[in-house]
Amino acid sequence: MTDTTGDRPLWDHSAGELAAGIRAKDFSATEVARAFLARVEAANPALNALVDVRPEEVLAQAADADVAVAAGGDLPPLLGVPVSTKINTSQRGYASSHGVAAWAGAVAADDAVCVAGLREAGATLLGRSNSPAFAVRWFTANDLHGRTLNPWHPGHTPGGSSGGAAAAVAAGMTPIAQGNDIGGSVRFPAYCCGAVGLRPTVGLVSGVEPRGAEEFDSPLSFQTMAVHGPLGWTVDDVRRGLHAMVTPDLDDPVGLPVRPPLGEPGRVRVAVVRDAGVVKPHPSVNAAVDDAARWLAEAGHEVEEVELPQLGEAARLWSLLLYQELRTMMSEIEMFGDDAVRDSLASSFRAAAQIWGEQPTLTDYIRGYARRGTLIGRLQRFLGRDRIVLTPVAAEPPFEQDADLAGDVRMGELLAAQWPMQVVPVLGLPAVSVPTGLRDGLPSGVQLIGGRFQEDLLLHVASAVEARAPRSRPALSWPRSG
Repeated sequence: MTDTTGDRPLWDHSAGELAAGIRAKDFSATEVARAFLARVEAANPALNALVDVRPEEVLAQAADADVAVAAGGDLPPLLGVPVSTKINTSQRGYASSHGVAAWAGAVAADDAVCVAGLREAGATLLGRSNSPAFAVRWFTANDLHGRTLNPWHPGHTPGGSSGGAAAAVAAGMTPIAQGNDIGGSVRFPAYCCGAVGLRPTVGLVSGVEPRGAEEFDSPLSFQTMAVHGPLGWTVDDVRRGLHAMVTPDLDDPVGLPVRPPLGEPGRVRVAVVRDAGVVKPHPSVNAAVDDAARWLAEAGHEVEEVELPQLGEAARLWSLLLYQELRTMMSEIEMFGDDAVRDSLASSFRAAAQIWGEQPTLTDYIRGYARRGTLIGRLQRFLGRDRIVLTPVAAEPPFEQDADLAGDVRMGELLAAQWPMQVVPVLGLPAVSVPTGLRDGLPSGVQLIGGRFQEDLLLHVASAVEARAPRSRPALSWPRSG
């Protein structure tokens, strides 16, 4: 047996191809693990995307998978497929450091529910992906693990907070990565690195930490807006990751007790929204929307340009509800966070004050949540069961590194540019970021937003974009980081 199929190395194969090849004994799970570990050794020094890879443990998991294949019988769907997990999500035996130096020894005794789902699906847990401290920047660097670079250009962000996950996927270090998203932390890194990223419907994938872990009283926005979701190199990788991570859990305050039924997508109505009244998109962003709209029309879907000012309103609510609740966590962030996260949040608060004033009142906050419910109802009725919304992922190309530390004017621009990222958490809807190719040497892409529990519809449409978009792996030809 060899570590290639056709002309592609194993690390360049999709999760589906790997799972099928292991089942058919075309190659072993151990061969897959060795191929991906070699890819990590080759690519990760330039990127610093994965920060805790333990080859002996990876190979032990793969050996167990090979034993299962030899025994025959029913095999789990991701048997032997490498998957990474994020440093702010519990995996037994690994630190849930959140990128905070003081928490480097916070080793989890068990898995978070979504990680347990991946393990139960047979995935080989390959390593931990980097994020910013406290996972609250659109950039990935922290004092504990250092900076993650974009595999296409080191001067641009790989996104955040799941920047390590996206960079690892794009560079071929893992076909699937677990991430989480409260303001674009799955979708934006996928966009910046040229991967696919899915933010599921709130409640579909449990974010509950293992029983016995230290309890943390999450702010309301974290309960109603934060989700775990998969990143992958292909739409099918993301689909497989999602199905493994769907973990009905009544311990989750917004969790579902059952798995929603899968749909049978057909012809879809696509509503194209370019700016929602917030900010005009960059020409390259507009071009990506044009490409995706044209491709979807060619695929037989009904495409029309619309105005949805409710999306702009939802984006503005995000900067009220989330930032007001983040203020309640600032004592801990001030105590344990690094300078970058403190400076970034301070600038974010000042940018939000340009929308809501220096001191939003309790009445503003209460009315904001009330308005959120109204907007959810209106958008859900608009979407129905057969319509999605096509938007930019961001109004700008991938940001320059540390743009959030370049002053309040630039931070205000970032906040406005990220309106498509902010809309979705407020509404609790699913959304997928899908690549559309390269422009000026950087990845481009679009976001597709669907109705609640319409993930299969979204992935169906995303596949039509993927089928027509040019794809390539980054060359990683620039100088390696120190």
